[in-house]
Amino acid sequence: MAAAPKDLKAKFEAAAAAAKQTKKKPDNATLLKLYSYYKQATEGDVKGDRPGGFDFVGAAKYDAWAKLKGSSRDDAMQNYIKQVDKLNRD
Repeated sequence: MAAAPKDLKAKFEAAAAAAKQTKKKPDNATLLKLYSYYKQATEGDVKGDRPGGFDFVGAAKYDAWAKLKGSSRDDAMQNYIKQVDKLNRD
């Protein structure tokens, strides 16, 4: 059963706050997942050009977000919440 949109948004906002207070710093792969889910949930599909040159971090962020292209904002919010919950359990 899907959460009501208001409910989901409230849980998402709570997870965003909780993500800043995790017990241990997440690894880079987890940080990229969190970033991409957050961007997909708040802005939708990736926009603009992929950073190039020596902007390795920017390119990695862009690529992670681009993988979610076409997924709904609700799905991204749910995945973000799951990822934060997992971080806070570990």
